[in-house]
Amino acid sequence: MRNLNWGVDSAAAVTEELHQCVIDNFGRPDFWGRYLSTIPNVSEGLTPDEYRYIQNQGIKLMPIYNNFQAAVGSRAGAVAARNAIFKSRQLGIPEGTFIFANVERFFEVDSEWIVAWVEAFYNSPYRPGIYADPDEGPFNEAYCQATNMSNLVREQAVIWSAEPEPGTTTKRNAPRQFTPSRPDCEANVWAWQYGRDADECPIDTVLMENRLYRELA
Repeated sequence: MRNLNWGVDSAAAVTEELHQCVIDNFGRPDFWGRYLSTIPNVSEGLTPDEYRYIQNQGIKLMPIYNNFQAAVGSRAGAVAARNAIFKSRQLGIPEGTFIFANVERFFEVDSEWIVAWVEAFYNSPYRPGIYADPDEGPFNEAYCQATNMSNLVREQAVIWSAEPEPGTTTKRNAPRQFTPSRPDCEANVWAWQYGRDADECPIDTVLMENRLYRELA
């Protein structure tokens, strides 16, 4: 069995109340995925105080960049990466941490954007991650094209897969097998959002391989 870590992600800020809700209903998360930007009606952006609170609980941070609505074109990919890197520096996120682009299944996506995102990170102190759905939407085709265009995509990028969705569970009852959906080409799929929109608390549940967990903030 692979060495796996269990955690959650949330659009809402990690408060004492939300943290306790997760502990009471699901268990203690090893890591917490949080968005770097405030998007009205979508996400609360991570603040320095919240980041300190997360660290003080002994929880690792999984940073997510979501200040874009389409993943098309090399210029847009480079701009998104530079903005994500800037925000990460601003928050004091340690060098070497993976930063995940939030590519939703309903987004337009092309290979040029993916290549630019990865290449911009290659020349930065951080590492490129992508949250995406390999089953629904255009990501699968775009990603496989990107791996043909740039070896860096295949070598450097880590995928956080949104499929399949068996549903949220407690830490104790998390899937024993790590079986996220993967693109139809070589890909480093190291994380899996296996449950969305829990009833008990406003969180999703996530499994990741320990090799990614070690590279979180």
